[in-house]
Amino acid sequence: MADSTTGRMLHLNAFLHGCGHHGAAWRLPGSPLAQLGEISFYERLAQIAERGLFDAVFFADGQSVGDPAAGPLWHLEPLTMLAAIARATERIGLVSTVSSTFYEPFHAARLLASLDHISGGRVGVNIVTSMTDSEARNHGMLALPPHAERYARAAEFIDVVLDLWDSWHEDAVTADRAGGYVDASRVRPVSHKGSYFSVEGPLNVPRSPQGHPVLFQAGASAPGRELAASYAEGVYAVAYDLASAQEYYGDIKRRAAQAGRDPGSVVIMPGLVTYVAPTRQEALAKQARVDAVLPVETSLAGLSRFILRDASDWELDGPVPPLVPASDFTGPAGRYATILRIIEVEQPTVRQLLGRLAAGGGHATMVGTPEQVADQMQLWFEQGGADGFNLMAPLLPESLTDFVEQVVPVLQSRGLFRTKYTTDTLRGHLGEARVPV
Repeated sequence: MADSTTGRMLHLNAFLHGCGHHGAAWRLPGSPLAQLGEISFYERLAQIAERGLFDAVFFADGQSVGDPAAGPLWHLEPLTMLAAIARATERIGLVSTVSSTFYEPFHAARLLASLDHISGGRVGVNIVTSMTDSEARNHGMLALPPHAERYARAAEFIDVVLDLWDSWHEDAVTADRAGGYVDASRVRPVSHKGSYFSVEGPLNVPRSPQGHPVLFQAGASAPGRELAASYAEGVYAVAYDLASAQEYYGDIKRRAAQAGRDPGSVVIMPGLVTYVAPTRQEALAKQARVDAVLPVETSLAGLSRFILRDASDWELDGPVPPLVPASDFTGPAGRYATILRIIEVEQPTVRQLLGRLAAGGGHATMVGTPEQVADQMQLWFEQGGADGFNLMAPLLPESLTDFVEQVVPVLQSRGLFRTKYTTDTLRGHLGEARVPV
């Protein structure tokens, strides 16, 4: 029940965000816009993903409001949500973002260990360094620290969190009513004094069911890749096409080996946007339906910022006008290169390009029948582009349900995905053992 050449099986993660990852999803009639403050909405989404036997659900996070007029961004704090979702699900993993720039290691370690106990060993954490100065200003800073400093802090942050989780031995709790609740010899301080943190320890939460909650990372820069290769057990990647996926995949695996780790223990999951229907024409119609409600003026303004050129008068249903080659572009190169690649491969109209950027940006987008989507996923999986995918449903719950009900059975029939859960922990779903002391 696996890829016959490697014995591997796909990993699937559901990245849950608002009404869906398409920037106009909330504008559609019937969207779950009014439910974004209701925990039952997120519980139902997690239950759909669990029905599809996903490894985990994942919630990103931010520390500022963004542009409220642009649509819903953040609503409920994700670690709080995971405590509720843990009680509404049984087997699926639960992952949240935590910022090493704004959290203290003791606080983060305590929250995550507690959630691992509450969920019975299903918690993971995506460590980020945060992105915007508006977030920093909500935490007593005038601006974010420089990029290199944020990543140095993140590495120390992870080291301290791991040390705190290890400050309790597995058998420290004796629950001996006569002799004492804890064997003090099995609990130790961490006594950390570093460049960014001073933490005495030990943690005030006993060792959690997984030993360590699972560490995820999503860095694309050189320091981010190094952090992922050194620490992460799961990596959320950005890749537009198979070639870019293979480059990132190979680089992370090489870096992990150089760090003395088993590259096979690092699960790499590129983001994936899917529109699925019984026919390709129906799938394309689903995509066009949400693209059609994008606010044109705002979307063209965003495109203009990406390409450093005024696009406000471009004809929406005509071809994209010629753009300068990447070698002559003076702005941020990554997004521009992706835009050029989308134009080259898909030859979209301006309206289609706006929709493409609104749903996942630089992430892979697969549109078609369940078999066609499964074909592409299998190609990436078997050709060194992915160990699985971080599904970014453009419409919630619709796109997630379509994937679970239509694509998952095809993957299962090909022996590429589990037909039942065989473990109870997130670490187990990823093929990893409990971390002992």
